[in-house]
Amino acid sequence: MSAEPDGPEDRLRRFATIWSRAVFPVTSTSATRPEFEEQLLPLARRLSEALRARIYDADEAKAVGAALVTVHCTDPEALTRTLDCVDAYLVLYCGEDGIQEDLRARAARLQHAMAAGFAHALRERTLAEQEAIAQAALQAQGVVAQALHATEARFRAVFEGAAIGIGMADLDGNILQVNGALLRMFGISEQTMRARNVMEWTHAEDAPQTWKLYEELVRGDREHYHTEKAFHRPDGTVLWTNLTVSLLRDADGNPQYQLALMEDTTERRLLNLRLRYEATHDALTGLPNRTFFFERLEKALGAGKGQRFGLCYLDLDGFKTINDSLGHAAGDRLLVEVADRLQSCATAPGEMVARLGGDEFVALTTGPDTEREVDELAARIMNAMVAPISVDGRELTVRGSIGIVEGPAGERSPAEVLRSADITMYRAKSAGGNRFELADPEADARAITRHGLTTALPTALDRGEFFIEYQPLVHLGDGSVRGAEALVRWLHPQHGVLGPDRFIPLAEHTGLIVPLGRWVLEQSVRQAREWRERYDGAGPLRINVNLSPCQLTHPGLVQDTVDILERMGVAPDALCLEVTESALIGADDDLLKPLRRLAEMGVDIALDDFGTGYSNLANLRRLPVSILKLDRSFTQSMQQFPADPVDLKIVEGIVSLAHSLNLDVTVEGVETGAQAEQLRILGCDTAQGWYYARPGPPDRLHELALVDATG
Repeated sequence: MSAEPDGPEDRLRRFATIWSRAVFPVTSTSATRPEFEEQLLPLARRLSEALRARIYDADEAKAVGAALVTVHCTDPEALTRTLDCVDAYLVLYCGEDGIQEDLRARAARLQHAMAAGFAHALRERTLAEQEAIAQAALQAQGVVAQALHATEARFRAVFEGAAIGIGMADLDGNILQVNGALLRMFGISEQTMRARNVMEWTHAEDAPQTWKLYEELVRGDREHYHTEKAFHRPDGTVLWTNLTVSLLRDADGNPQYQLALMEDTTERRLLNLRLRYEATHDALTGLPNRTFFFERLEKALGAGKGQRFGLCYLDLDGFKTINDSLGHAAGDRLLVEVADRLQSCATAPGEMVARLGGDEFVALTTGPDTEREVDELAARIMNAMVAPISVDGRELTVRGSIGIVEGPAGERSPAEVLRSADITMYRAKSAGGNRFELADPEADARAITRHGLTTALPTALDRGEFFIEYQPLVHLGDGSVRGAEALVRWLHPQHGVLGPDRFIPLAEHTGLIVPLGRWVLEQSVRQAREWRERYDGAGPLRINVNLSPCQLTHPGLVQDTVDILERMGVAPDALCLEVTESALIGADDDLLKPLRRLAEMGVDIALDDFGTGYSNLANLRRLPVSILKLDRSFTQSMQQFPADPVDLKIVEGIVSLAHSLNLDVTVEGVETGAQAEQLRILGCDTAQGWYYARPGPPDRLHELALVDATG
């Protein structure tokens, strides 16, 4: 057994040897096999360098493909054998320094580029030969009698030695002469070929204008034409050619013969079809991919009047969990099985299934009655997912969420349709999954607006688009202003003033809530200082700022608060941080620790929306809160007299419990005097609501506080 080559040069030489042995038998060259190997060696070196280059260079591989034609590898079989060698041995002998998976992907791209370079060079050579033949044919007609013999000999040499097929026929289509290359292309004898008539060489895939061009040429109305044409071979296979037909005239300019030049493009066509399939189909499932799907969708949307389309956008529920727990190999097997089931659901004319990527699939149906058909298609898909899928001995239940878009052709672009389907699919997923939803233009508009707001959020803070309004907190006993709650607003360039319910959830989702909350805290504390300085302590005594759950878990909460208070020169007891009850349900000591530290410093902590989170009332003792903010749902019935006695008892009990725990009670949403009076009687401490003032700019709070201070 011989040893494997050691150094890179030895490995490169071994690759060149294998390459030359594979290609030499189908190469038209006078060189010996070792001489031919020396010609391939620099090409092998260029491929090796292109394989391991930091940046992929398609031009280098195209140049290698073109060089194959230069060294007389013009037979299509030479290209096929070359690509097979590159696929099997290039990474093995020339890719020891890279990650095998990446190198194989690079090698596949090099093969595609080599094929393109080979095809281009062969076409250029063919055109050159065609030009030489045409010139020789013309010279054979026009030269004087003394040079006729030499010209005919030159034409005969070109005719017989050309690598492309050449045939000559009269104007009635009777074949007069053919060269050896043409006979080999068809696989028949010269006698059989000359017994045929040009008009017999029809094929079902002939372009509509092919025979019209032929008729114009034999009439003398056209000098030549070029087309791609298929021919039947005697063995039942199809020969594809690039066909050029030229008209030959006699000395007086009258049409006399027709000359056909044929380049065999069968192998190249098959290669292009293979490359086209790989470019338009998913490698894992074999389904059409995103590229192919968009082509079909664009065609469906561009159909004529009266045509409609229906699209189902499917996303598997919980697929990430399967990947994380069982591994990606198991996830891939699951996707293959899902793809097979989906394929069986879309077998009718006008229906197709594609994989967009990951665990996302689409099914498309077209025709005049897709309103009914798309619902049936979605139902078939859901039914196909019912049966468990066996993967590695485990029975996995697969669920999916589907968004359906249906409508007439010609009204929307592919991108708009897919966006609507994607939005609708996520609506189905957020509703619990394992269901399908129909697209709703209003829901789409809300989702698009929400996405636009999410995208604009990061720069909105930098552009100063946020501002704060303040709502007073009034003492129910004497009517004095005891503080104000800071409420952030967004002055959006297109949508105007947006309340916190429109953007705070988006800020929490993107993580922007932390810098936004820090900004609100800083602005609010600065405003509290200005109130006190301007009115000599007559302004609101405390500023209330809301904290989101994301801010509670941020490690810089305590330090940021301390820094802001110290920088503004404001005492901690002038600040109250409001935390929703739901954020503290089941909170552990780690979550409560920063709140306890702030409370120990003197910052008040208010439990906001109390009564909506199903918390244990006894749990209040372990929370570092000093204020309960009673949710407005408990006091709505008190707007009219008499109030609901059950609500009165509930509020009275909460107030009594809070006071026994040394907690103040603040009530939200006070809108009438009767409400305010009833809450005062029940013992509530402070209140806020439209009865006192709506949220507004700081100056309105200045005026209210000043009036209160002066009586």
